[in-house]
Amino acid sequence: MLLSIEHLCIDFGMRRLLDDVNFYLDHGSKTGIIGINGTGKSTLLKILAGELEPDVGTVFRNPSIQVSYLSQNPAMQDDATVLEQVFLHMPPDFREVNEYEAKSMLNKLGISNYDQKIGTLSGGQRKRVALAATLLHPADVLILDEPTNHLDAEMTAWLEDRLKRFRGGLVMVTHDRYFLEHVVNHITELSRGKLYHYEANYSKYLELKEQRAEMAEASERKRQSILRVEREWIMRGCKARTTKSKDRIQRYEDLLSQDAPEYDDTIQMGTASSRLGRKILEMDDISISFDSRPVIEHFSASLLRNDRIGIVGHNGAGKSTLLNLMSGALEPDHGSVQVGTTVKIGYFTQEGKELNLNQRVYDFIHDISDEVRTSEGTFTAKQMMERFMFPKDLQSVPIGKLSGGERRRLYLLSVLMEAPNLLLLDEPTNDLDIMTLSILEDYLQEFPGPIVIVSHDRFFLDKLAACIWEVCGDGNISRYTGNWSDWAAKRTIDAAPLKTEKSKPAPRQKTPVLKFSYKEQREYDTIDQDLADLEQQIADCEAAQNSCGSDYVKLQELQQQQTALEALLDQKTERWVYLTELKEKIDAQKT
Repeated sequence: MLLSIEHLCIDFGMRRLLDDVNFYLDHGSKTGIIGINGTGKSTLLKILAGELEPDVGTVFRNPSIQVSYLSQNPAMQDDATVLEQVFLHMPPDFREVNEYEAKSMLNKLGISNYDQKIGTLSGGQRKRVALAATLLHPADVLILDEPTNHLDAEMTAWLEDRLKRFRGGLVMVTHDRYFLEHVVNHITELSRGKLYHYEANYSKYLELKEQRAEMAEASERKRQSILRVEREWIMRGCKARTTKSKDRIQRYEDLLSQDAPEYDDTIQMGTASSRLGRKILEMDDISISFDSRPVIEHFSASLLRNDRIGIVGHNGAGKSTLLNLMSGALEPDHGSVQVGTTVKIGYFTQEGKELNLNQRVYDFIHDISDEVRTSEGTFTAKQMMERFMFPKDLQSVPIGKLSGGERRRLYLLSVLMEAPNLLLLDEPTNDLDIMTLSILEDYLQEFPGPIVIVSHDRFFLDKLAACIWEVCGDGNISRYTGNWSDWAAKRTIDAAPLKTEKSKPAPRQKTPVLKFSYKEQREYDTIDQDLADLEQQIADCEAAQNSCGSDYVKLQELQQQQTALEALLDQKTERWVYLTELKEKIDAQKT
């Protein structure tokens, strides 16, 4: 066991985030922690990493292990360079040995200027530098809070492959469902202060969770049936004169005192939009450059009513720039963007609005609109907030008291309260919990106007996008029909002919004379005997297993030895095939 917590409780003001919970991390276990924003996922990670002490309970960390922790908002030194930040608190000799690997990792994460000051980096770049530092740190346990935020598709695939190969224990909070599907082997759900554990990846977790809910509902139906019968018996006036009657009344009281199953609140979204005319948005030959670098060149497109467009590309390629041009936040250097008179744009930006942290949650939404018409009827600001999981007690608190995910959900509500009929969404999935994402997806599928989405969430784009625009970073924008998976497959196919066209036919060369090297000749002369010796050793090992009786320790050792010998035999056999074929070619060449 690497880490464990037992009977842990922690309070946040008047609210209990974790209530008598247990958690265990074994070697090789890769756990994804999921739950609604604001339920305490990041707090749990801080406790596991030793950054926060619980109010009640015990935390055990194996004293011989090293833990590397990536927080949701890493503390960094603004005056340090990128490389200095990566090797902060590390001895000089560690930097000498690992500097090449650090630079390689930073390159994969889109950071190529190692001498740039941390204070000049964007939020996404800072998070990627912190991720590199966390992964480079020698660790038996990785604790990662939202590691895929601010990563593009290629970076996410690289990180996914690295974590799959990681041999130690892994605990991470992530809302990337493909990541949960491919990397983790255990899911822990945090709900109403309790932890629910599933030995499963994401798809299996959904099955097991549904089974647990069905069992809880069946148990509750049975309890209510028994209560109904017992209540009728009690109401008939039966008196507790006998022991049997007393026991029956006690059983009734026990059933009555049991709590019914509790379920997480869910967001309810009715589609809210304004009337949309025939002309929506047209981009005519637009171009824009920054510092003489072309970002978009001579791009034209028109949005139609039912468009569902996903925009992909490397970080810094110009995806957000394209949305800013469409929204009117930027003017093109060349060309024009024309927006229809009935169009009302809802723009969900990556950075979000500058929220007044002292303003009450209710006042922020009410200032935008006091009511909104949806497909389900007209709702007041207070009712819409309740549908977005902001109950009355949370509506009156300052925005600064909300978690990062709750602020993103509040910002999302503020965009939808304006009843837009064209949605521009820049990284809408960052910091949103899986339940919110699922219901947002359902909302967007019913939205009556066009939607343009910048996202690196593969699951999100697979579910929503019908067309992919790839911003290439050199000014070009390529268009593909289909969702993210279709784009990834077509992009691979399209790239293959380009390599063929560029490659020139190799000049004809004389056929080289085949011959054994000195080492290959010696190996060829002895390999038959080597194979015979290995086969004999495996036979001796099998005979020894049959005669070791109940000595299970000896049996296990012999089984491990046999496995190693069989692997070596396979390698030798492949080598024998190669040498034999080479010998035949040499003999054929001589004749």
